Parts: sequence; C-alpha cells; structure tokens
Amino acid sequence: MKTLVSRIQDLIDQSKGTWAIVLEDLSLGEKWELNGDELFYAASVIKVPIMAAVFNAVERGEFSLSDQIVLKEEDYVGGSGILQHFTTGTALSIQDIIMLMIIQSDNTATNILIDLVGIDSVVQSMNEVGMEKSTLYNKLMMNNPNPKGFNQISANDIAKLLKQMAIGELVSAKASEQMINIMKKQQIKDCLPEKLPSPYSNFNNGMTAWELAHKTGWIPGTRHDVGIFFVGERKLIATVLSEEEDDLVSKRILSEIGEAIYNYLSN
Repeated sequence: MKTLVSRIQDLIDQSKGTWAIVLEDLSLGEKWELNGDELFYAASVIKVPIMAAVFNAVERGEFSLSDQIVLKEEDYVGGSGILQHFTTGTALSIQDIIMLMIIQSDNTATNILIDLVGIDSVVQSMNEVGMEKSTLYNKLMMNNPNPKGFNQISANDIAKLLKQMAIGELVSAKASEQMINIMKKQQIKDCLPEKLPSPYSNFNNGMTAWELAHKTGWIPGTRHDVGIFFVGERKLIATVLSEEEDDLVSKRILSEIGEAIYNYLSN
C-alpha cells in the first residue's frame, strides 16, 4: 500500500484544503489513515448511516421494505433529488425511497426516512456501529436547524460503518448485501469513479473489472466520497473527506485518488 499512499499524499499536497482519508485493504489486512478522527460537515454522506438505521428497524420488525409511504406537501424540500417534483399523494415503497436517498442523494427521501425511524434511532444505530464522534441533529434543507449543532462525521467513523457492511455484519448479512447493492447503483459518479474504466469496457482485454458501492456528499467548499471498491477478487474501503477547497479542485483530486486506488487493486 506504500505506493498508493505516496501517490495520494502527492495529490493532497497540491491542495490548500483539509483532507481526512481512511483506506483499508480487506484482502491484505492493511490500513492507512490521515486525520481519521477530525470532524467534517457530513453533507449527504450522513445518508449512509440513515440507511443502516432503516434496515435496523426492518430487522426489528417495525415495518417492511415493501410498505408504502404517501408523499405529503410538507415532505418536499429543495436541493438534490427528484421526489420534490413528484405529485402529492404518490405512494412509494420504503425500498424505493431508500434507493432514491442513496443513488440520487434525494433530500426529500432522506427526511421521510428520518421521520420514519426518528433521529434518536439513527443516532443509536450509529453508536452501535462504533461511530463515536459523528452526529445527526438535523433533517436536511430545513430552515430552523437544531441549536445543538450540525450533522458531522469523521473518516474513521464512516470507515467503521463501511467495514461492517463489507464483511456482512452491518445489521445482518442479508441487510449488508442489500445496502451494498443499493450503493453500487449510485448515479453520482463524478468523484472517486470519474476516471475509472467505463463499465462497458472489454474487461477480458487486460483490464480488471470493478464495482464501487459508494455515496458522495457535497456543499460548496466541502466534498466527500466514501465507499467499498470491488476490483477483481480484491476489496478496499475508501473514506475520503475534504473541506475548505475549491469545488473543481476537490473533485479532480477525488477522481485521481479513485484512479490510484483502482490501479493499486488491479496490480
């Protein structure tokens, strides 16, 4: 992993921003971290532990993924996502709402799910995973944020969550597999996977096939991408958080980090 770490250090040395990175090669048992316990504004990465809390509630028998929720006028919030443009009264399954929260980063979907399980339940789920520093105080895109603070994450906390998911121990083996499959369908691909070979490439012609189960997060000046790389038979957890950097620069560096991880896992 030394060559990969050296390449990533070179990339972030070009940045005026602050970066936190945790990489764990689950195939070789090697791990590297930078600023792993530093807190960052969570942005939409908080949607991954929210998803885990919903699956926890399903596991407890509180509801089923196939249960339907009807959209109400008061559910709609702005920012990313398409549900805000749907007709009031539309019914969607909880499974579909989770899918939209993750692959479209839908804020309306996120708030519906927070209301479904409750903020306290999400926080409890985060604590059970060992996310000691991260916090959820607020629903998204709300005008009156909680005076206690804003949603925060650390790279180490997200890496713990992803590792449990990757080894089949987040909620249950079945739930872990379902969550990974949702994250593999991610539609926002302009960070870690931006420079990876096209999924339509001829992988029989010397390139290694890959999948990435991941979730981005972005507000101006803050950009994250976190996920699990599957390259050939190898598996690596990558949590990359950044702040106080130009948005185009952070996007470029994240894409080059993703390329470096792919090249490392392909060799």
